[in-house]
Amino acid sequence: MESHASNIGSKEKYNDSSYKNNLFARNIIGRFFIVAFFVVLSIIALFPLYYLIVSSFKPADQLFTTGLDATINLKVMNLKNYISLFGSQGGLYLSWYKNSLIITILGTILTLLLSSMVGYGLAVYQFRGRNLIFTLVLFIMMVPMEMLLLPMYKLMVSLNLLNTYWGVILPGVVSPTAVFFFRQYAAGLSKDFMDAARIDGCTEFGIFWRVMAPLMIPAFGAMTILVALGNWNNFLWPLIVMRTDQMFTLPVGLMSLLTPYESNYSVLLSGSVLSILPIVIIYLINQEAFMSGLTVGGIKG
Repeated sequence: MESHASNIGSKEKYNDSSYKNNLFARNIIGRFFIVAFFVVLSIIALFPLYYLIVSSFKPADQLFTTGLDATINLKVMNLKNYISLFGSQGGLYLSWYKNSLIITILGTILTLLLSSMVGYGLAVYQFRGRNLIFTLVLFIMMVPMEMLLLPMYKLMVSLNLLNTYWGVILPGVVSPTAVFFFRQYAAGLSKDFMDAARIDGCTEFGIFWRVMAPLMIPAFGAMTILVALGNWNNFLWPLIVMRTDQMFTLPVGLMSLLTPYESNYSVLLSGSVLSILPIVIIYLINQEAFMSGLTVGGIKG
């Protein structure tokens, strides 16, 4: 009897060990396929960027004769495209770059400041018309920008802001998307911090600036990348507002290189490569806050 019981116990241990081994093997195989799947997706997503960088060092005739040739051929690759970029059209590329930097920096700072205040106010204060204002914010998010171009253009004409930086910046300084995001994030913050600050004699603006804004740093990090990316890549509105070549932003200026009479694709590609750098730098600086802000902001509220 004892030997029979011991045999049963050993079989149970063997079965349990075998089950654990099978489960471990399945987990390893599952993780392998998941990693392989995302590696393939990453390669597909990064290939256009790789092709853009490689092609920016090739002459224009190589682009048309070889087509989608992403091989690195040091015999034909050189820096002539980048040299021509800064010398073409009287060196306007640096002016375009400067204009985009100014508009992106000012626009992003003002959007973050004003939109965070609006979203914070809608989240933590109780006042008449609060729900109506939030409903209007949601409604504006659903309106295509093309429908707002004509009234915004007439407003810029009346304010004499055509062909100026402020003509591009002002219509977007309070972004409904940013207001909604900050509102959702601030709604999940504890109001005990506000009550403690009021007891210490802090003003309402001081509560926001000194107490609540530091708690919203992940939201600021996420919206910094999204707002800066939108301002940097904005094409249609600067195309309408800016009238002279010297005031073009980078997307508008690069598009002006393509004309019915001449298409300088080699310079266009090199200019596109350099235009990626500011957004990459912003993302590298804010990537941790970006991921944290998107995750928490999507749960809070």
